[in-house]
Amino acid sequence: MLARVLTVWAATLGVAAALLSPTAAAHPRQDPRGCEPLASTTDCLLPFPNDWFTRADPTAPTGRRVSFTADMLPRNATGTSADPTAWNRSDGFSPGSTLIAQVPDLDLEATGAAPITDIARSLDPSAPIVLLDAETGERWPYWAELDANATARDRRALLIHPARNFREGHRYLVALRRLRDADGRVLPAPEAFRTAAGARLPRTHPLYPRQRELRPVLRRLERGGVDPDGLHLAWDFTVASAQGLTGDLFAIRDDALRRLGTRAPTFTVTDVVDRPVEQDPLIAREVTGRLTVPSYLDEPGGPPGSTLSRGPDGRPRHLPGNTQVALFRCEVPRSAFTTPSRPALYGHGLLGRRHEVAAANVKAMAAEHNFTFCATDWIGMAEEDVPSVIAALRDLSRFPTVPERSEQGMLNAVLLGRAMIHPRGLADTAAFRAPDGRPLLDTGHGLAYDGNSQGGILGGALVAASPDIRRGVLGVTGMNYGLLLNRSSDFAPFQQVLDVSYPDELDQQLVLQLFQMVWDRGETNGYAARLAEDRQVLMHIAYGDHQVANVAAEVEARTIGARLVTPALRPGRSPDRTPYWGLRTVPADRLPAGGSAMVVWDSGTPSPPLTNTPPSGPAYGHDPHADPRHSAAARQQKAVFLTTGKVIDVCGGLPCEASPVP
Repeated sequence: MLARVLTVWAATLGVAAALLSPTAAAHPRQDPRGCEPLASTTDCLLPFPNDWFTRADPTAPTGRRVSFTADMLPRNATGTSADPTAWNRSDGFSPGSTLIAQVPDLDLEATGAAPITDIARSLDPSAPIVLLDAETGERWPYWAELDANATARDRRALLIHPARNFREGHRYLVALRRLRDADGRVLPAPEAFRTAAGARLPRTHPLYPRQRELRPVLRRLERGGVDPDGLHLAWDFTVASAQGLTGDLFAIRDDALRRLGTRAPTFTVTDVVDRPVEQDPLIAREVTGRLTVPSYLDEPGGPPGSTLSRGPDGRPRHLPGNTQVALFRCEVPRSAFTTPSRPALYGHGLLGRRHEVAAANVKAMAAEHNFTFCATDWIGMAEEDVPSVIAALRDLSRFPTVPERSEQGMLNAVLLGRAMIHPRGLADTAAFRAPDGRPLLDTGHGLAYDGNSQGGILGGALVAASPDIRRGVLGVTGMNYGLLLNRSSDFAPFQQVLDVSYPDELDQQLVLQLFQMVWDRGETNGYAARLAEDRQVLMHIAYGDHQVANVAAEVEARTIGARLVTPALRPGRSPDRTPYWGLRTVPADRLPAGGSAMVVWDSGTPSPPLTNTPPSGPAYGHDPHADPRHSAAARQQKAVFLTTGKVIDVCGGLPCEASPVP
């Protein structure tokens, strides 16, 4: 699958390189009114995220609305400004926001900031970086790092990652204090911050408006135990509300289901292939077809590059007559011809296709545990969208085409799932009946979901959005592309496009976090709180995964309240001071147990880097990304969870291990 992606990428990169010369200088930074004046930086948006870039809006659930101008946003190498419209719909910033600041000469070890290996240190009373919930006064856990990808010391970002997502709709305060250089010397605070944090300024002073907003932040920090003396920098930001994050997808879902009523979705079976046992001992029948669903995209048929159609109020709307054709493929196991099979959706991998439902591991899962899996292309993040993804990396303005088309892709999957379980849906056709007329689908036990890689990352959002899925398996999963892209070996070819388009490394970090603000609407990062409320998921993690960073899964598990099945790893396997800090646990000898859970599968791969870089090269050995799904024990655990909601021990009370897949 990745080979196909790279082939398309290579052809497209040639066009990108011709348009954006890698030697082109970035457009000179504008300094419009509205840039953050507190920090000693030429970067308008730093520190980020930041309520300085919001305005009061009584119609927004948070009372705030993001208010970027084109001049504030990073320009690409051709000097093209970004259109801020999609971002300015937000009533706050991403709940998974990585905080970005620029602190020249900063040394985090000398400063004593919490590293990725010791998150607990972030909550020490004397921690040099403090994140504080302004409403509750709760200190928030994080780890801090300097961008290891930066080649220029003066353009190296300080990155502060929340160890679990910030609460939706809450405001957070950030304090940096007693920051030090490599020699242990305390770094002086930016002059503008010292001025704004000092004596009251006259109204005519240029920093007066900023001081007026900063003073309540300093007072609240002081009540939270942070002495204003010694501060290097402080600011605040508001997290987007649940409505702001999920409103678009839930709106198109609700409208589509209202239009559907009690009917089954409209579909056509286009082909039925019965396979003799000699050809395929696991799958007896392959069914393909076309599902017709209402399209909420702004172009007829919703091709790659389209975005949601919106009314004057900015909300998604259906253009009369606009439909989307979702191609689907189903694999019916031989066991279904004896006992009707359970219906399940399968989510494919990175920029892949529905045909991955015929992968060996999915066939094995179907045959061993009597599931019929159906899949449709996850448009927005499917193979046909590769050119749109590359266009988004070349121009920030194009990025909404990725998550907004992905939302339509989720709706397509929701309706395919409804067709699988509706009495007059797929089960009511000859394609899903045995020669003697017996049904091959059991529509009485609900719908399951199983996805791997991208299917795990986006799948959490689908599980949260579908009214028919109560339980799902998220294989080799994580969330928050803004966190994991730097850490993924899959991103390497796309990083080359980003290097050409946004050559400044500090700008790249801002671009990734700006991506995430709108990506939240189309991946699990924006729906994690919904999973925590009323859905159950089983997360399968490959230790040392080269493609989906383990830290992205750990943040997800903390956020949704998934319990870690222990023992997770052999003693000494992890470099962390407290492996899997902050996760609730359930010992293997207390299984079976209900609720969401995370199981770590270890193939012996070396531990991943402690920096925001991918585990590439011989030192990191075998990529275990595909190993869990090829384990019969893992498939058994998945099947029991999907059918009963219980997590069982399949590893004999020991850490789970998976054999490396060649």
